Amino acid sequence: MESAGQTRVERRLAAILAADVAGYSRLMADEEGTFERLRALRRELVDPKIAEHRGRIPGSRPGTKTTGDGLLVEFAGVVDAVHGAVAVQQGDARAQH
Repeated sequence: MESAGQTRVERRLAAILAADVAGYSRLMADEEGTFERLRALRRELVDPKIAEHRGRIPGSRPGTKTTGDGLLVEFAGVVDAVHGAVAVQQGDARAQH
């Protein structure tokens, strides 16, 4: 039972995926259009794969946290987080070939 003036803290388990583009600063300096390609990659690959695996990006939309070339993604469980990360990596590898 809560006493007056106390707030109830709600806890839940989550798996957090932290992602970052390797060499982003160098790419920004060396290649024109890097930012637009990154935005397109997020829109066409990353965001759909995250949603497909029940992930949520805290901050811009109800919940997206991006840091330029990085992002934090919340998943309800570790299995979804791993499958989501692998799906993004495999999709990116296919796009580069």
